[in-house]
Amino acid sequence: MLARELMMVSRAAHVMQRTGLAMAGAMAGTFVAAQLAKGNVAVFSTLAFIATTIVVGAVGFYLGIDVPKLTVRATGRIDVVELLSAGGIFLAALAALVSVYGIVFDEIPPRAREFVIGSWWFGGVVMLATAGLVGRQRLAQKVAAMSVRSNRAAS
Repeated sequence: MLARELMMVSRAAHVMQRTGLAMAGAMAGTFVAAQLAKGNVAVFSTLAFIATTIVVGAVGFYLGIDVPKLTVRATGRIDVVELLSAGGIFLAALAALVSVYGIVFDEIPPRAREFVIGSWWFGGVVMLATAGLVGRQRLAQKVAAMSVRSNRAAS
């Protein structure tokens, strides 16, 4: 019974951690949306765009920062999931940092730079979400394969 309670507390802590990361992603998305809205591009100042930026940020940070890892491979190959996660967080955080700077110092960047900032943001959170989904799919496949092997051994 104690082990079950400890596992429940651990799961609750993990959900709190993931929710905190989602809130950080939403906050960063808010900064990026605010900066892009200052650029006087009609689509960037719509409520739908701003809400999408916030939601995409929350989902991307929730899924992509804590990616389940497979055991270390001796093949010497680069893990694409780890690379996507690292690149995604870098691009999303860079876009948020540039946006916060622009908001704090009241700078309105040229339209071309607005599109670059937006591209960094969306590219980063898409990379994060993709890394999180692929990493979780890999883990599920590994668990399923282990289950099949243990069922065969028991037969």
